[in-house]
Amino acid sequence: MRLEIAVLSAPAVITFLAFVIFPVALAAYYGFYQWKGYGEPTDWVGLNNYKLILTDSAFHDVLWHNGLILVLSLVIQGPLAIVLALLLNQKIRGRSAIRVLIFVPYIISEVIVGTGWSLMLQSDGAVNDLLHRIGLGSLAADWIADPDLAVWTLMAIITWKYIGFAVILMLAGLQSIPDEIFEAAQIDGASYWQIQRRITLPLLGPTIRIWAFLSIIGSLQLFDLVYIIWGQYVSGTAGTSTMAIYMLAQGRNAGNYGYGSAVAVVMFVISLIVALIYQRFVLRRDLRGAVTEGTV
Repeated sequence: MRLEIAVLSAPAVITFLAFVIFPVALAAYYGFYQWKGYGEPTDWVGLNNYKLILTDSAFHDVLWHNGLILVLSLVIQGPLAIVLALLLNQKIRGRSAIRVLIFVPYIISEVIVGTGWSLMLQSDGAVNDLLHRIGLGSLAADWIADPDLAVWTLMAIITWKYIGFAVILMLAGLQSIPDEIFEAAQIDGASYWQIQRRITLPLLGPTIRIWAFLSIIGSLQLFDLVYIIWGQYVSGTAGTSTMAIYMLAQGRNAGNYGYGSAVAVVMFVISLIVALIYQRFVLRRDLRGAVTEGTV
């Protein structure tokens, strides 16, 4: 039995070690050096790179941005996905077409999404032009560069891009709830909103918690959309820069791969700590009983 488990799990273990553990260990090694990205690292700096990261106000700013994006993603996408899932779980005309339209943005490449939105959101882009054409020119703004609007612009794009994935997860969770439970509640005189509050949401809890976990990790590692739309320079002044953008700017683009590697390790540690805390205090109720003891 143990031999079979070892043989079947070996490919996954080897892949995990090669593409996750080894790169992290290598980044941690390079993080102790002042390294230009080629040749053997020789300029040992010890923990100076990590000390600089933790004391750099620019890193504090991007960490705050990641945290803000994380909270807003949960607050905006979660309730919206639940409402859309409840709506699309009903027998309404065109339900399949609406599901497809909601899910399509999720499967579109981030490069295409970022490029398209960056063109439309320019000062002379399609969004402002549309506002002028419909008589709402006073609402036209610099959606990308204005620090007061940029983060909300980013959240609108993120919501449009990823809400389909959340809705599909919520729909799967809703369809796993037996109809008999709702029928029994209706017979007992429960209203629609009482059913959703007392039955649907509690039974949908595991799905919501799994989605929230994926959203949290994605928010901490956000890079592509910000880089494509704002770039490494505008993102800083607009208040949308992230830890990944900081890693690129201070590491590769500055020619200091040792410092960039240290930033990557810090990002990994932050994500790992958040994941472990979330699993310990939130996912524990779902994981309890998932692993059974005993022998076959």
